[in-house]
Amino acid sequence: MRIAEQKGLSLLCCCEKTIKRREMIEFLDGELIEAYPTHAVVNVGGIGYSTLIPVTSYERLPKPGQRVRILTHLVVREDAHILYGFTSAADRDLFRLLVHHVTGVGPKIALAVVSGMPVELFKAAVVMGDTAAISKISGIGKKTAERIVLELKDRLGVAAEWEAASAANAPSPADLAVHDAVLALISLGYRQLEAHKAIKLATSNSKETHTSDELVRLALKILA
Repeated sequence: MRIAEQKGLSLLCCCEKTIKRREMIEFLDGELIEAYPTHAVVNVGGIGYSTLIPVTSYERLPKPGQRVRILTHLVVREDAHILYGFTSAADRDLFRLLVHHVTGVGPKIALAVVSGMPVELFKAAVVMGDTAAISKISGIGKKTAERIVLELKDRLGVAAEWEAASAANAPSPADLAVHDAVLALISLGYRQLEAHKAIKLATSNSKETHTSDELVRLALKILA
């Protein structure tokens, strides 16, 4: 084989590898057909795309029948092509960081992390090495939380960047109270979605700032 042909084949292989690394579907922009806590269906040009979503994205979705834009991440397996959907770039970025750079963390665990903790709180937990907070997320054990913190802090630039971001966008006392209240309800046996809904309703019914204990009491009245 001539040298020129060899170079051509080599370049083609490199191009194919580059294409494989790119996302085939970056987002869905269309009519929201169905919305559930775990997945949503979007009609794009007459084709219904089903995406697995975190609870945080479900809470931000409009009512079915309205237009929606969902950022996506495609996972290709031998037996299926699975779309994961997010209503914010921050949620998707965190999902991808976990999947690509933490050993043993696949899409299922990454989705649980995004569902269980706001991005800014998660970043702060990693920066401070707060594995206890991360391990409270449903489906995340102590060892997984320790591995997440260790490997993300070891990744060049991540910890420093997040530390700066956490200082500039530190969660407010109200945000922390809401997060702690949700975790408390989950520990009492309520499902994550129930906890989120009850706390959201409790905060919307009052303009006052509440502690986490007060939010739990208000939410329990709603759930009763």
